[in-house]
Amino acid sequence: MTSTILILLGAAIVVALILVKARFASFMAQVPDDYSDGPMFNMREVFNGPIECEGVIYGPTGRVTSRFEADFIASWDGNIGTVREEFRYDSGNVQHREWKFTLGNDGSMKAEAPDLVGVGTGQQHGSAVQLNYNIKLTDEAGGHVLAVNDWMYMTPNGNVMNRSQFRKFGIKVAELVATMRPKNAANLQAGE
Repeated sequence: MTSTILILLGAAIVVALILVKARFASFMAQVPDDYSDGPMFNMREVFNGPIECEGVIYGPTGRVTSRFEADFIASWDGNIGTVREEFRYDSGNVQHREWKFTLGNDGSMKAEAPDLVGVGTGQQHGSAVQLNYNIKLTDEAGGHVLAVNDWMYMTPNGNVMNRSQFRKFGIKVAELVATMRPKNAANLQAGE
């Protein structure tokens, strides 16, 4: 009986440590207030006009499963913003997406897109933006609905680093890391 109690106690301690790590020492433990310092992230300024992006997607084993480049066009009408995206994947697939953002005066935001299930919610604070939403993958990608924890961080030079984790039943199944920056004038003149 004593060994059974010790095994159960050990299992309980392991579970408690995993929960403590998830709550206080992981990507999911971040909150917008953690980024009060640094360059200010203003969605209306950062996502305005043509933007170029590139990144990678990691699968559940942590290996790169896809690489992409993308072009965005963003515009604002007061606190309502539209971001049109064209992704070009290393597989040859091209994906078009469109976001509609509504910013609150307190830094809160709502996000809508045709492939979202419901409305995404987020917060811009200091040098970061957090956005949480549920996305329905394309049929080619399995059609699953995934919970997304999306963080964008302003860098000192005005570029944006994006890290997103995708979860199904609370288990991380993919991660995206990308950079975004205004498309420079030389690229625009060359017609790229």
